[in-house]
Amino acid sequence: MSGSEMTLTHNLFMISGGLGMFLFGMKILSDGLEQIAGNRMRYILERATTNRFVGVTVGALLTAVIQSSTAATVMIVGFVNAGLMNLTQAITLIMGSKIGTTLTAHIVAFRIDVYAPLFILIGFLAYMFSKREVFKNAGYILLSIGILFFGLFIMGGPLREFSQIPEFQSILIAFQNPILALLIGFIFTAIIQSSTAATAILVTMYIQGMNLPFTTAVFIVLGINIGTTVTALIVSLAARRESKRAALAYLIFITIGCVVFGSLIIIFPGILRWFQNTWHDGARQIAMFHTFFNVGATLLLLPFVNQLSKLLYRILPKQEDESLRGKGSSDSNFGDFPEATFLQAREELVKMSKLTLENLRLAIEAFYFADTEKAAMVLATESKIDRLEKKITSWLSQIHNMTSPEEVETLRSMLYAVSDIERIGDHAENIAEYATQKGIRRKDMHSGARDSLHELSDKVLEVMEKTVDLFDNFSVEAVEEIDQLEEIVDDLAKECIDKYIEEQESKVRDPRGGIVLTNIVGDLERCADHAVNVAKNMRRHHHAVSTDSPIINEAKQS
Repeated sequence: MSGSEMTLTHNLFMISGGLGMFLFGMKILSDGLEQIAGNRMRYILERATTNRFVGVTVGALLTAVIQSSTAATVMIVGFVNAGLMNLTQAITLIMGSKIGTTLTAHIVAFRIDVYAPLFILIGFLAYMFSKREVFKNAGYILLSIGILFFGLFIMGGPLREFSQIPEFQSILIAFQNPILALLIGFIFTAIIQSSTAATAILVTMYIQGMNLPFTTAVFIVLGINIGTTVTALIVSLAARRESKRAALAYLIFITIGCVVFGSLIIIFPGILRWFQNTWHDGARQIAMFHTFFNVGATLLLLPFVNQLSKLLYRILPKQEDESLRGKGSSDSNFGDFPEATFLQAREELVKMSKLTLENLRLAIEAFYFADTEKAAMVLATESKIDRLEKKITSWLSQIHNMTSPEEVETLRSMLYAVSDIERIGDHAENIAEYATQKGIRRKDMHSGARDSLHELSDKVLEVMEKTVDLFDNFSVEAVEEIDQLEEIVDDLAKECIDKYIEEQESKVRDPRGGIVLTNIVGDLERCADHAVNVAKNMRRHHHAVSTDSPIINEAKQS
């Protein structure tokens, strides 16, 4: 192998290694930032979509944080799949996400890759030796930024040498055809699945002095923007029809923008001359065009979001079973989207807990008044509770793509809560069944025991009410209060049985009353135990996801 061939091979390896390092840095940076800001980000995404301008702004800011429009769009498709937002809301967020992802190109144009080794050193030291979680997180992010830009630094030298090879120059000349330039941008981005990385590499090529006409670079940028839609389209294939519409909206939005801007550039070449005259640095010209394109495409299509939504429903008509599935569908493919699953499951869990509370209250009334109609209502409602338990458990069991300990803790917490609440429903059913049994006389329980039973049932309902309220108003103090109430419940349960025994010794009555009393006391006591389990579990979950960590607990924010 000749010296020139050795050099070419070496440069190809360096470019490949640098690209791999850049993509790895981008991945861990995105994962790290999403882990730190993830719950707050998802909370904002779910709520900040009532206004299209707010939606665009939120999409831009949050994508600027995680630096991946692809990841943001996949998340948005997941929200649509979960039924947490409609198509119009998703389109505005997607538009904003494309604006936010242009930040990286501007950072690269500042040529900070020379400081990459320093970022890596400082980030490594902070991550490995800092005791506080906030500094470890900051070190992790700085380390990933250093790896990212060090990858660009590694590619810089080989790219500069490539620019001086005549054969490579002839290839660049072929790309002066706008269609070929757009196609190479599309293919490269579809392969690496990151428009941010593709644009950053293009900017780096300019920094290294590669003789690439600005017109060619502009059409490569347009191709890069179309290429980034491929990931969302692939993800939507296994999702609900509404998610397919969201992914298709992404493709249509970018394609229309590229057609309009591409046509304007060809018809009015002075547009590109304005960029070149305004910013003399080639790298800055590309970064600015990337931003102008995405902002311009958004401004162009934002007034027509509703029309775009209607067009998508014409392309993918609404099917009859879609209206039946709706927001509470168990048919949603949630496995790939833990954040969407947790939000939807939590909503159903709150519904289940409130339904269980009311059913327990109704069961107690049915027993005290021997009301068979109320008892029948309890049994019917218990079937609903069981269906909710199966649906929530089914959703949670599909999750297989968790990326953080917080998500693992959230899954564990929810599964335990569902189980405990379902058991409370079972005990309410037991109590209601006593109201339908023949031959049971309440007077056989003795008046003192009945009074204690009333006091016990009231206290158990109070425990349940406070536990259910934790879903909306969590506080450690409330959990401690529930724990204290449970001790009172235990004392009242013992007191109730003791009073029955004392009164039975002085005035013997049908022992069946004592058996029923003992069973109901046991059911009520276990209801309180399960409620306390839910409360303590929520406290443990809250502690795991919030102590010395910037991650915000979803339950607390809701």
